[in-house]
Amino acid sequence: MSIPIAAPEPLAQGTLRVTPIGGLGEIGRNMTTFEFDGKILIVDCGVLFPEEHQPGVDLILPDFEPIKSRLDDIVGVVLTHGHEDHIGAVPYLLRLKNDIPLIGSGLTLALVEAKLKEHRIKPYTLTVVEGQKEQVGPFDLEFIAVNHSIPDAMAVAIRTPAGLALATGDFKMDQLPLDGRITDLRSFARLGEEGVDLFLVDSTNADVPGFTPTERSIGPVLDQVIAKSQRRVIVASFSSHVHRVQQVIDAAHANGRRVAFLGRSMVRNMTIAQQLGYLTVPDNTLIDYKKARDLPDDKIVYMSTGSQGEPMAVLSRMANLDHAIEPGEGDTIILASSLIPGNENAVYRVIDGLTRLGANVVHKANARVHVSGHAAAGELLYCYNILKPKNVLPVHGEYRHLMANAKLAQDTGIPEERTIIGGNGTIIDLRDGEATIAGQLDIGFVYVDGSTVGGVTDADLKDRRILGEEGFVSIIVVVDSSTGRIISGPEIHARGVAEDDSVFDDVTPKIIAALKEAAGNGVRDNHALSQIIRRTIGRWVNQKLRRRPMIVPLVIEA
Repeated sequence: MSIPIAAPEPLAQGTLRVTPIGGLGEIGRNMTTFEFDGKILIVDCGVLFPEEHQPGVDLILPDFEPIKSRLDDIVGVVLTHGHEDHIGAVPYLLRLKNDIPLIGSGLTLALVEAKLKEHRIKPYTLTVVEGQKEQVGPFDLEFIAVNHSIPDAMAVAIRTPAGLALATGDFKMDQLPLDGRITDLRSFARLGEEGVDLFLVDSTNADVPGFTPTERSIGPVLDQVIAKSQRRVIVASFSSHVHRVQQVIDAAHANGRRVAFLGRSMVRNMTIAQQLGYLTVPDNTLIDYKKARDLPDDKIVYMSTGSQGEPMAVLSRMANLDHAIEPGEGDTIILASSLIPGNENAVYRVIDGLTRLGANVVHKANARVHVSGHAAAGELLYCYNILKPKNVLPVHGEYRHLMANAKLAQDTGIPEERTIIGGNGTIIDLRDGEATIAGQLDIGFVYVDGSTVGGVTDADLKDRRILGEEGFVSIIVVVDSSTGRIISGPEIHARGVAEDDSVFDDVTPKIIAALKEAAGNGVRDNHALSQIIRRTIGRWVNQKLRRRPMIVPLVIEA
């Protein structure tokens, strides 16, 4: 999907401008701005996790460029729930201006505050509950309970004189949730009666028919798997999936096992959830993982991070025997999570590694050990029929998800021209019940690489891929600055291209001849000579070795 870059007209008075900064065409980086009367409200501010073609990258942030010059106009950031793809970029936004108010539920803000503490930022926060209304600048906000794979998730209704917008955040319609907190369809129906002018709706499972299974169906499966396990059990899940951790704790306790948390984020998040009363732990169930190693193998369950195959997460390190807990013959590993698109290869590599060590790996493909936290097509149809929105903007999903969601909206009678398929940076103006595309911003990727934020470019990543896949060749030549005659070299060194540098003996005469010809033609510029060397050896390597390595020539004048 490619929308031509087009600058919008100045925002007309009485118009609400909605701009998704991230989350469209991708699973992550969720962030949308709402502008009215010169003020900006942000909904969510999350990260995207890198894929294999982005080597060395730790996180990918939303592109804050469109709002950098208008930080003083931001009246608040509403956080719909506590998952990383919705809150993970908050520290980087608050680095730009640390007094932007954060608005969210108790658990959501507690998770954010713990993250901000690591960045030495103390935020201004406003804790809200479902049913609460708040006036934030020109925005009249109402918070609505929705069910998701983390407690305390909320949708937000945004009222302005231009109309009513409803952003679901991530949600599903589990009718038997573990915490008894269902998606508030009564409030959805009331908003539908009032008139929803723009519906921003989760698209992740829009192409999945039917209904998402209930979370309660997972508990008996976990209990059965743990009961049958003869040795250690290791369960990998998202570090914020409180409901899944609760089920693991319950199953472990029922089978006479204790539970140890592995991974810094798992320990931090579950400590917060327990302190706030979202996680119930029976007495004498939790144990520090160092002490857990002294327990018999059939008396322990480890709850770890790494369900997406992240290289530095606990489960990947276990698979590489790079962790204090080393899986072995007869251990049971449970991957209690869905695959995020793009992570498939990494996850299957971890599964293969664990299987090779003799472990029995249980995952969604061979047992119901996870259900999604997102509404499937049947649930979305219910929403459209209850709300009858005038305009729909599918969000949170790759392009196929957005298209499937738009098709569902159209199936319920919403005109095609009222279902907007946008991308990151698409500007939508809402006025008098009509939503129109007003422009398109040039939104890029902002990479976090160690302590560097935004310093890594797509060109840098291309270089890294070439280095990783094709190797590196350096050529050093010393030439006479006045005559261009070669004094020393060419000296060729390679890494990742061939077993022995002697393979380049055949190309050395070609480089010498090319430089001699250039000298005869009066070429003395170092850059020009470097390009001649690069072309000469590049052609040879491509023809003889069938490789395209990174080639770095160095011409030294003497």
